[in-house]
Amino acid sequence: MIRNLQTILIFCLFLPGFTSAKEPTPLAFDSVQGDGWWEDAVFYEIFVRSFYDSDGDGIGDLNGIIQKLDYLNDGDPTTQSDLGITGLWLMPIMESPSYHGYDCIDYRKVDGDYGSNEGFQALMQACHQRGIRIILDLMLNHTSSQHPWFQSARSDVNSPYRSWYIWSGVDPGFQGPWGQTVWHSSGNSYYYGIFWSGMPDLNYSNPEVTNEMSAITRFWIEEMGADGLRLDAIRHLIEEGSSLSDTDATHAWLSSYNQGINAFAPTALTVGEIWSDTMDVVPYIQNNELDIAFEFQIATAIIESINSSRPSQWKDALEFALQEYPRHRFGTFITNHDQNRVMTQFGSNTDKAKLAASLLLTMPGTPFIYYGEEIGMTGAKPDELIRTPLHWDDSEQGGFTNGTPWQSLNSDFPDRNIAAQMQDPDSLWSTYRDLVHLRRTLPILRRGALTFIETSSSAVSCFLRHSAIGKDGQAEKMTPVIVVHNFNFRDMSEVSIQAGPGPLKPGTYTLRSKYGSIEAQTLEVAEDGSFAAVVLASNLPTRSTLVIELLRQF
Repeated sequence: MIRNLQTILIFCLFLPGFTSAKEPTPLAFDSVQGDGWWEDAVFYEIFVRSFYDSDGDGIGDLNGIIQKLDYLNDGDPTTQSDLGITGLWLMPIMESPSYHGYDCIDYRKVDGDYGSNEGFQALMQACHQRGIRIILDLMLNHTSSQHPWFQSARSDVNSPYRSWYIWSGVDPGFQGPWGQTVWHSSGNSYYYGIFWSGMPDLNYSNPEVTNEMSAITRFWIEEMGADGLRLDAIRHLIEEGSSLSDTDATHAWLSSYNQGINAFAPTALTVGEIWSDTMDVVPYIQNNELDIAFEFQIATAIIESINSSRPSQWKDALEFALQEYPRHRFGTFITNHDQNRVMTQFGSNTDKAKLAASLLLTMPGTPFIYYGEEIGMTGAKPDELIRTPLHWDDSEQGGFTNGTPWQSLNSDFPDRNIAAQMQDPDSLWSTYRDLVHLRRTLPILRRGALTFIETSSSAVSCFLRHSAIGKDGQAEKMTPVIVVHNFNFRDMSEVSIQAGPGPLKPGTYTLRSKYGSIEAQTLEVAEDGSFAAVVLASNLPTRSTLVIELLRQF
């Protein structure tokens, strides 16, 4: 009964007549028709506190992002001086007592460290003028223990907010999924908080909580103009006894919630964080509870395969995801704000980092780049040390601030910074820039299907990106490409590729390199789509990538 009531409340709250939706600001980039604009996007994850400080207080802010937008995307697709991203994921910007922001005390107010609500709207306008969309972190699972709702609930058992949280007169005794304490003492009672005592979980068996969090969702999308939301920790949303993750109640609630968003903002993106294996994530997408979800299994496999010089783990993870998810409805990444930075995991090996970037930006899914990843910033937990200020140049404080930074910069900023790498065509930054722009130039890399192709070496992977079947049941007409990745720690010579029956139409294809150097000129494809062994290049440098366009001769 309660779950049905939640569904009704969400549906009613989001009915078009409740408030009038604003017309979205026109965006300045072309999108291929398909399931969603995010299929054409490359996102950049920003921890605002560490991106750029515009006022000298040592803390990054929204105005700092505005001042640095030309670095991310200057709005002109013909230039190559910008990174070329078309989406921003802003880590929490709502008012919070903590540096990280994941414990919110006011869901409708931008944290004063970062600016104001008006400042956020100015950022939205500036981004849309450049063809950049913005999604925001939203913490549905919990509030801060300093939130006025919880302060009232904790101090008065008769408070109207008492039932907004989960209480027990005795300690139920069970622990959380990773062995942590989840029941926290408060007076003569215990409250539930899966992450820690400072983040008490909200009680979604209370329809008032559903009502309020749905209204907050509508506020940010409709009134503030956000293009979507990244939903934090949602697999833990609703508990069923000692079952704390991926419960039926969580799935039912999210299904109704996403339907509500689609009713008033059908183009808004919902991205879910379900930190688990693919099989746990897929139901959230198959049941349309989210538009996309982050693919942690692929991310882990990227790093493992590159460190082992064998593509098999990454290949298996990607093939499994392509088999299980509805078409491309997952977000790809290498690392994020909760994980040791990838350059640290690679032992500061730039070739490995370049290969990771190449995998991220040539495979299906919506890619997300963690700020600083494009220049190989390092960092290992605690969390503050994987969220340090961005290195803009080699000046004092790395060009991040003219004050004292909230957290010390990495000691290598004089050598590892944006200004230096932008001037070096062989830098990691240049690799990211080139591949982001290439992905934007070639629709097949964003929306095409993928078929793996046999290679003569187990250390080299090859796949074909080819036209996929659209919603209308027809194949989208896009020029196919072959992508080759050398995972080996040494150069490879005379590596050949060949394919059995497949999706290519028969005929002679002219090979045109779009990334990397090749020697082969043509490819002969048989009636069944197969082709015989061909050597694309006599030498394939260590951890390098080839992207080759196939132009069919008529």
